[in-house]
Amino acid sequence: EVQLVESGGGLVQAGGSLRLSCRLTGFTYQYYCLTWFRQAPGKSREGIAAISSESTTMYADSVKGRFTISKDNAKNTLYLQMDNLQPEDTATYYCAARPFPQLTLDRDRYNYWGQGTQVTVSS
Repeated sequence: EVQLVESGGGLVQAGGSLRLSCRLTGFTYQYYCLTWFRQAPGKSREGIAAISSESTTMYADSVKGRFTISKDNAKNTLYLQMDNLQPEDTATYYCAARPFPQLTLDRDRYNYWGQGTQVTVSS
């Protein structure tokens, strides 16, 4: 059974930083794409950062230059370093995985999801 478990969310002031983690278990594909999504209240879930099994990356314009996606294969863990956080970054953050290497931020392309972790940025 594939499981994704996020951690690292919390409350931070504007301009601050957080690092989210996503631990994957049971996900044994050689080629894959791992992505961070977020969903703010009343808004649809949006993809913000993706990384492939080959470590190529893709970012949404809204986070480019502020967020960095990375992975540690030995720990089966995906990360999202978030710097210069702003109130509009407040959302529930989810990690997702798909067993194909093509980068995509389309939520309909993902097979596996975590339960989410809340990030709140105060002004």
